[in-house]
Amino acid sequence: MLPRMHTPNATAQAPLSTVIVETGPEPEACVVWLHGLGADGHDFEPIVPHLRMARPTRFVFPNAVRQPVTINGGMVMRAWYDILEISINRRVDAAGIQRSREQIEAVLGGEKARGFAPGRIVLAGFSQGGAMTLDVGLRHAETLAGLLVLSAYLPMAEALASIKPDRVPPIFMAHGSFDPVVPAMLGEQSADAMKAAGLAVDWRTYPMAHSTHPREIADVGAWLNTRLFGV
Repeated sequence: MLPRMHTPNATAQAPLSTVIVETGPEPEACVVWLHGLGADGHDFEPIVPHLRMARPTRFVFPNAVRQPVTINGGMVMRAWYDILEISINRRVDAAGIQRSREQIEAVLGGEKARGFAPGRIVLAGFSQGGAMTLDVGLRHAETLAGLLVLSAYLPMAEALASIKPDRVPPIFMAHGSFDPVVPAMLGEQSADAMKAAGLAVDWRTYPMAHSTHPREIADVGAWLNTRLFGV
């Protein structure tokens, strides 16, 4: 059983609570992994052993704060930002994204304070968490080891106008070919836009819906080991 720790619950103004999994003593690298809409930090905890990390790695799974979500009838759930409508050219909750961006940056800052260099940190996320991974990762002042984006899209395309490509690390984007929630076309359009802006994007699809696939998990593990440990 992997060691697991918890930080206290948070309010919108306080630091985010997190679920921590370390694959061994004295971790050499860190993965900050953001969950999807309505999930929590435990959502991707079970896949950690299947990633087969080559060296001890610290996984940090932050919990988004609870807030009403418009497309779900105003139901309160964990969300990185409000989703106002279901469409490819959807309106964006820019204020909510900004709040979560600041909270996620604080999580990254905390891991750096623990001694992890930016080049030993991967920012990852699924669905809405993947959207936040791109939003934060494209703007981050230091170059991380990589950005892992699963079943997601770039929420604010205008971010590409002000990026510094030399500071943005390689991006692994994976999507389900049969995704009814976030269409694969939306993810691919984001990947193409980032490639056109000079970013290194590895775009892959898998025969699945809005979920994960065994082959995808194996590919993610291989990519993480390459980015973090060069193996």
